[in-house]
Amino acid sequence: MKATCQKQGNNGDEKMILNNVKEAYITDLIRKGKRADSRAPMEYRPIEVETNVFENCEGSAIAHLGDTKVLAGVKIDVAEPFSDRPNEGVFMVNSEFTPSAHPQFEAGPPNERSIELARVVDRGIRAANSIDLNALALPDGRVLGVFVDLYVLDHSGNLIDAAALAAMAALNNTRIPKYEPSSDEKKRGKLFRTESAGQLDIKSNVIACSFEKIEGTTIADATDEEEVASNGRLTIAIADGEYMVASQKSGAAGFKRQEIMNLFDAAVSKYAELAAHAKKR
Repeated sequence: MKATCQKQGNNGDEKMILNNVKEAYITDLIRKGKRADSRAPMEYRPIEVETNVFENCEGSAIAHLGDTKVLAGVKIDVAEPFSDRPNEGVFMVNSEFTPSAHPQFEAGPPNERSIELARVVDRGIRAANSIDLNALALPDGRVLGVFVDLYVLDHSGNLIDAAALAAMAALNNTRIPKYEPSSDEKKRGKLFRTESAGQLDIKSNVIACSFEKIEGTTIADATDEEEVASNGRLTIAIADGEYMVASQKSGAAGFKRQEIMNLFDAAVSKYAELAAHAKKR
């Protein structure tokens, strides 16, 4: 038991030392007006999105931001409506950090980071009314549920933007299975997944732009090493290229009013670049 504890302690010390080295390296570069990969402060890494990657999902996509990869799968199922919203469909986002995606990810139940990731992605889509939940009501009093599962395949920084992009792209190529009500009111109707009732209607496209503040300098699309050196993050969700529908602040660093306005402008300027990938079918 003592040997095991000692080994775990050594691993923890090694991680701390490595993070300190990364932080010092990145901080020194930022002070010099540079980034490790030579990008400009607001420049994104190469963006790539693949859609329809799974046959057993109603919609799916993998988003790449540089080496960061997030998979989104959409499942449509019959659900009971919430009691206070009997005529609205259900929308939920969950996320999972696969242990192979990063040395610090461990197997087990969702942690704070995976919960935050799901909530931020969910909030942007929900706040923009991207999905008309009233259109998901079924004739027998039940509703359709749209369930988005996010899987982090490779964490090399900026998971939020990659996850939001993957989720939006997956929703844009989601097809709704044909539904046949049951003759028994106490039983659910049946979904015929091999038959389509049409495309999921997306009313608004949403992208997320995350900015990290390091030594007073704000950068977009941070790598995992830059995130280690970050003093704080601000994520802005933009709908249809002009509306801020949600935001998320984390970390100790503050953002002044003018800084937030400038970052909003930066997010709007990035919308077309990111949304073009989110709309792929």
